[in-house]
Amino acid sequence: MGSRGAALTTRHRRNVGLLLRFGVVGVSGVLVNLLTLVVLRRFGPHFDEAVVAIGSSGFNLRWYHVYSTLAFLVANLSNFQLNRTWTFKSNLAARWWREYWPFLVVGLAGQVIALALLTLLMHPGSPVSLPRDVFDDSSGLRNRLYWSQLIVIAVVTPLSFVLNKLWTFAAVRSARLGLLE
Repeated sequence: MGSRGAALTTRHRRNVGLLLRFGVVGVSGVLVNLLTLVVLRRFGPHFDEAVVAIGSSGFNLRWYHVYSTLAFLVANLSNFQLNRTWTFKSNLAARWWREYWPFLVVGLAGQVIALALLTLLMHPGSPVSLPRDVFDDSSGLRNRLYWSQLIVIAVVTPLSFVLNKLWTFAAVRSARLGLLE
């Protein structure tokens, strides 16, 4: 194998390692997200209650949108710090705020997609709504909000990984490339 092939193999191995570490951080983020969601659900208004009507559209901002967004923000901050120091090891390559803003923007873009999907999973008139006879909210394992949130996280995570690797933590990649030249 030539030097180019060895470099590609090393690069792919490093990317797999990054993906695995990102996954471990992601699992911790899922736990932080769900714990935050459980606390908010336990102490806040019922998650299906409307907070405010969205114009004259017939749709409402519901507490589950608020809870999901707050849980996202807490998990996003936790994930950022772990990804910065452990996954991408960028804490010496750029200032905290300089990296956090792109990470937050990527996360917020994912959260917009997540809220749309969450609405589809939670709304009883949606063709992909979780069935209320199975997910009747009688226990944590039968809670529509928790399952919907897990599904949303599973859908949004791959997009988040790619965007964060290519944009947020690009300073690390640029620093490494500069060292290799």
